[in-house]
Amino acid sequence: MSNHNSHKTVKKVVLAYSGGLDTSVIVPWLKENYHCEVICFCADVGQGEELSGLEERAKMSGASKLVVMDLREELCRDYIFPMVRSGAVYERKYLLGTSIARPLMAKKQVEVALEEGADAVAHGCTGKGNDQVRFEMGYAALAPELTVIAPWREWDIRSREDALAYLQARNLPVPASSGPKLISRDRNLWHISHEGGPLEDANYAPEEWIYQLTVSPEKAPDQPEEIEIGFESGTPVSLNGQYLNPVQLIETLNQLGGKHGIGRVDLVENRLVGMKSRGIYETPGGTILVTAHKELETITLDRETLHYKDILAQKYAEMIYFGQWFTPLREALDAFFLETQKPVSGSIRLKLYKGNLIVSGRQSAKSLYRADIATFGHSALYDHQDAEGFIHLFSLPSRVHAYLHHGTPVPAPAVTGED
Repeated sequence: MSNHNSHKTVKKVVLAYSGGLDTSVIVPWLKENYHCEVICFCADVGQGEELSGLEERAKMSGASKLVVMDLREELCRDYIFPMVRSGAVYERKYLLGTSIARPLMAKKQVEVALEEGADAVAHGCTGKGNDQVRFEMGYAALAPELTVIAPWREWDIRSREDALAYLQARNLPVPASSGPKLISRDRNLWHISHEGGPLEDANYAPEEWIYQLTVSPEKAPDQPEEIEIGFESGTPVSLNGQYLNPVQLIETLNQLGGKHGIGRVDLVENRLVGMKSRGIYETPGGTILVTAHKELETITLDRETLHYKDILAQKYAEMIYFGQWFTPLREALDAFFLETQKPVSGSIRLKLYKGNLIVSGRQSAKSLYRADIATFGHSALYDHQDAEGFIHLFSLPSRVHAYLHHGTPVPAPAVTGED
């Protein structure tokens, strides 16, 4: 078995553990191949999977202990909401649900490793995906001295059947959900992703059984539902005038959006490792928040800031997707976004209807939109006559181009009447 870490002796490893099939195999595999103590670390990021019975399962697999952390509040406050304020969307569609949780998980895993005196960390990401990069970028930035073990890049296990056979040969418990599993899913508070199986055919139209958080727009209620989202300095704080903590807000919007079939995305995306992959994402609450936030920015940000922010948002999305969270540039961009968000306070009304989000109202004390300026009628701040000189200068390059390239005679200079 090829093992690029084989020269390293590891005494204690902290494994990012979910209790699924892969991580159930990794615990005994680490003990056999590295002869080390294994501590399992599980991050509750709102995946909704049953965390009860997990400790027993980890110990039966051979772990010395299980550490569980509830990270939902921190995920919202320090990761999701900064991302919402930035306006980051990857490749026009993806609201970065899986990507945004990874740096926090890596950070807490490293903290546990340092606390437990471990000399290594391990994860169950495959050698083909983005997540291995995201986790290991986190490890590298926060504790480069730790050895990183990625079993999927070392072992001979190639399929679910191999993994089940591995556990059965050692009389180890098999996780309950290990029937035929066509679709690979990742869920957290922000979204759920679906990949693999029939979805690998980009021409395959996803069937309803694939979706978990949203009803199909066809089956959504025939009556629209109107909601109002309140923001303070770019951060969502309230629903229909009622202040909610970040976790409650997202959970409530997930349920509302899901009911009306909102937030489905079908995307062929470019992975960091160079291949294209097809994913189905459901982000009901996130879609509502991102839409409302962008709408509020239209009335509270000046043109130059809004346009420039869009350019940086694309870079920020790329950095989140590529796992570059713990970097000086991401911190610098956050400072820029925080500054731009100072006036972004107010509320947006939206109608939820059969997969659609229809804006029905915008309000802000900091609004730059003034009907008395925008009106086609007379305004004290805007004189129609001023436009002539402005257009004359603004169109000067076009006129010079016409003179030079179309042979139009250049007008003679005006006679000033001086000698």
